[in-house]
Amino acid sequence: MYPATRTTNFNQSMIREMTRLAMQHDAINLSQGFPDFDPPEQIVNAAVEAVRGTANQYTVTWGYPPLRQALAEQYSVQLGWPVDPDVHICVVCGVTEGITTTLLALLNPGDELLILEPGHENFRPSALLADAEAVPVVLEAPDYRIDADRLEAAVSPRTRALLLNTPHNPTGRVFDSREMMALTEFLNRHDLILITDEIYDRILYDGREHVSPGSLDGLIERTVTVGGLGKSFAVTGWRLGYVIAREPLSSAIRAVHDYSTICAPTPLQAAAAVALGQPSDYWQQMREEYGERRQLMLEMLETAGFCAVRPEGSYYTMADYTAIDAPQAEWDSHRFARWLTTDVGVACVAGINFYTKDRERYGEGTVRFAFAKRLETLHEAGRRLATVGS
Repeated sequence: MYPATRTTNFNQSMIREMTRLAMQHDAINLSQGFPDFDPPEQIVNAAVEAVRGTANQYTVTWGYPPLRQALAEQYSVQLGWPVDPDVHICVVCGVTEGITTTLLALLNPGDELLILEPGHENFRPSALLADAEAVPVVLEAPDYRIDADRLEAAVSPRTRALLLNTPHNPTGRVFDSREMMALTEFLNRHDLILITDEIYDRILYDGREHVSPGSLDGLIERTVTVGGLGKSFAVTGWRLGYVIAREPLSSAIRAVHDYSTICAPTPLQAAAAVALGQPSDYWQQMREEYGERRQLMLEMLETAGFCAVRPEGSYYTMADYTAIDAPQAEWDSHRFARWLTTDVGVACVAGINFYTKDRERYGEGTVRFAFAKRLETLHEAGRRLATVGS
């Protein structure tokens, strides 16, 4: 008795492992990216009303109609082309399922998928589940910019697609227009599909506005846009995402989703349709509150001796720990992250976890912190971190 070969080249999530370690040691969990505060009350009430009402059975496989309609209205503006709720949208069980479903639908065995690193740990296993090969393209610290020469060095006749996460986890980068122009030219020249992970599209700082890559000239036909609702509304446990694509890509994605999960939870989809109707001041207030958390996170890391990247979007920062005044500054990042969790009481994720290429060169000496927490939670984390090196 033995498992399928495709499951032998990756392990269970280290991010979720750090959450379990945090629970065991009563550590403040700044490792996994979920808030410790409640979602807006009216969204919770909408879910309760849906459960008490008639939204408890299967809905249409590719999504609850009012939710698809709301998404179509939003993305017709955001993408700049008429998104048809009955053709182009598939509601899925979170962005992770959206990416895995997309790769299963669009990649053939032996195809190659370019992945920017550091990158989320889910991306490579999703490619392997599709019997494809994940090819890393490194973003060099501390700026983490897309390098056209590195893209060219990574492409091959077997390359089929590129996966782009913006705003970026774990670095917080928001790729600028110059980078996107270079990427657009590259994708068109090699006739590649672009798959985007835009889960943090509402969480940006310093006046930045999100531009969906699928709205750019040259990318409209070849882009699969993947987004979600869990981060923006603090409902990560609802596991709601969506995939938007032109035909014929859309039909293939819907078919895979149909046979893998049937549909996302109907009452939560009904509540999500209500959530998308939030007034503009909701988004402004959310950005301001995350901006306050970002500033506090950076200040407390600096006080503790870390050198942290100032994020432009998302709610993570990569922090170099090699200059802290403690012997642990010489440890590898896995050992350091576990020590910080078990002994200091603040959980983070080893930087090496976000790389597959030259991991010791690029990932060592860094850890990732998530700051989607209440201010009082962050203040307590800062108090504990201040003991590092003392």
